[in-house]
Amino acid sequence: MCFPNGGIVASYDNRCQWIALDEALSAFASSGQLTQSQRHIKPLHWYVACRLVIEGGFAPDEIVPRPPFSIRSPRKGRSLRLEYDPTMGGTGESTILGGLKAKDIDVVVSKPGIGPCLAVSVKGTLNAFRNLTNRMEEAVGDCTNLHIAYPNLVYGFLHVLRANREGEAVTSDVSVGADGNPVDAVVRYRNVLSNLSGRRGVRDDVTRYESLALALVEPAEPPNSASLLDWPSEPSPLRLESFFDRLYREYDLRYVYAAPKLEKTTRRLFWAEDSPALDQSIAEEFEARLAP
Repeated sequence: MCFPNGGIVASYDNRCQWIALDEALSAFASSGQLTQSQRHIKPLHWYVACRLVIEGGFAPDEIVPRPPFSIRSPRKGRSLRLEYDPTMGGTGESTILGGLKAKDIDVVVSKPGIGPCLAVSVKGTLNAFRNLTNRMEEAVGDCTNLHIAYPNLVYGFLHVLRANREGEAVTSDVSVGADGNPVDAVVRYRNVLSNLSGRRGVRDDVTRYESLALALVEPAEPPNSASLLDWPSEPSPLRLESFFDRLYREYDLRYVYAAPKLEKTTRRLFWAEDSPALDQSIAEEFEARLAP
């Protein structure tokens, strides 16, 4: 599997790679029906992990899977410089011991001496949309399980659905009807997820996620590309555009502002504007966390 990003990624392997959102969505939307290998969704894991570094200011060593970056220590009085190094990309998931059972989580940020403090679960559905009810139960269970053990954990849930249109899809499983609107099963799923988002503070409902996003992804022209449908419509709390901002806000409130004595460990980093990684063409897609 190749990604057309100007040479940043040469080929698919299991190590975390730096790719653009369009490439990650394309890998998902153009996938076949066999998903056991997770090849259709792994690129989206990588996109999330890389964004947490460039935009979120988390150190690569704190994230699993480890993004392909390194940090160069600055001369006194200068900001940290972020470097792109494809050999530094890591593999795997983090296994977290929840309140009810251990759970493998797709992307996790852990701080030394504190443990997991931010996590993102990424799901992808290509067909069988009638089974989204099962995903509702899984989403509630996973969130509750982790928040019981780690009430401070900032937990995000990102779910992408392939936009199989009625009359066009090669499968009988459709997510978008002939009228261009999502089918009833998808709408019901959206309604349930809306009630699971927006957790604020450690005393809030443990069944809610701090941030949650739902997106319909459609294969597009040219081949090996994809586009996001404008759904859910504004002002839905499930829009992908605000997914990461909510994670950062809740993280700062809990781990930085609420615990100033731990700030040296928990504060998010800033990158120097002349960081070598930011010279890569793909960096234009990301809003880097630059030093003020």
